[in-house]
Amino acid sequence: MANAQRLRRAADQIQRELAAIIAGELRDPRATLITLTGVELSSDLAHAKVFYTTLVEGEQRRDVELVLKRAAGFLRTQLGRRIKLYATPELHFHYDESIERGFALDRLIDDAVGRTAAPEKTSDGTDEPTGGGDEGGGRARGRRRVPR
Repeated sequence: MANAQRLRRAADQIQRELAAIIAGELRDPRATLITLTGVELSSDLAHAKVFYTTLVEGEQRRDVELVLKRAAGFLRTQLGRRIKLYATPELHFHYDESIERGFALDRLIDDAVGRTAAPEKTSDGTDEPTGGGDEGGGRARGRRRVPR
């Protein structure tokens, strides 16, 4: 069993080396625009979950997944030549959906903020954006504005 710090260092090294191998030595044209987002190692260093993302969508994304799974043996061999571990871990590729979820959350937040920032009619009939009329350039800090 490896301690947590050793696992983290080994995972980081595997991620760096795999990224270089995929970019430089993997000859399949479908294996483009791939970013490795993380590697999780099992405690016995026998298995590595490699998380990736890509800019292509739909059928092309499935092709990228197929290419990576088929090239896992080649990538493991090349990785074994570059790093010195007792045993080179078996590679399992998983698409990382966290970036897409992050974009979706950003859109939801932007939509929610856009709706609340819509102008409202005041009692005198003028448009005033929600959030008060703080001309101080920022936060109101709970003070009421006194007309002059």
